[in-house]
Amino acid sequence: MSDSPIPAENPRDEAPQFVLPLVVRIERDAPPARTDALETSARAVLTLLGDERALGDGEWAEAVRNWEDARIRKVVRRARGAEWRRAGTLPGITVTGKSAQVRVFPPIPLDGWPKDLARLQVSGTELDDPEPPLDADRAEPVLWLNPELAMSAGKTMAQTGHGAQLAWWALSEESRAAWRDAGYPLSVRTAGPAQWTRLTHSGLPLVRDAGFTEIAPGSCTVVADHPALRRSGPLG
Repeated sequence: MSDSPIPAENPRDEAPQFVLPLVVRIERDAPPARTDALETSARAVLTLLGDERALGDGEWAEAVRNWEDARIRKVVRRARGAEWRRAGTLPGITVTGKSAQVRVFPPIPLDGWPKDLARLQVSGTELDDPEPPLDADRAEPVLWLNPELAMSAGKTMAQTGHGAQLAWWALSEESRAAWRDAGYPLSVRTAGPAQWTRLTHSGLPLVRDAGFTEIAPGSCTVVADHPALRRSGPLG
């Protein structure tokens, strides 16, 4: 699922376009739970952003800078079996949740996909939660989903990755280090309608989708509710 959180007609379109590949493991007999996949995707993005190889003079740093200078596109593909094993041989980081595994790769040119990733399926990724998720721990970051939008699991994984990245950008170096040292704890939950209205007017990082797939351009998809970014107490 191809995605970008920056609305159309943006100056960033003039820069060379890069994309952040994410691959979720979906075995036929053991698919991950939807919420865990969404959370693991967000943590995968953060893990790459905080990795020493993506910082300073690290081997991925130039690719990350090029990507961040343009639209921060993300593409979520799915793999199983031998496909997943081949993806694991490429440079990247695998992040494991309770039931989900997501591998994130350093950014690549939009038309420069490695063949072992280019052949993977990109659309129609659907997942379910066997049981409703528990209430989010408001002492930790929460990525709130728009209750009025219906998105595939792949699309939503890209959106939660955007939300986590916008929160990361908004944090101080001290808060980033604390989040990284704690292992990037976070939850993904769907907001209630009234809560969503309050969240979108809270000043917290808000993802507006570019509208390449599934939803209209400019749609608000995720609010990143990180405790260090709140002006006051948690927004209920």
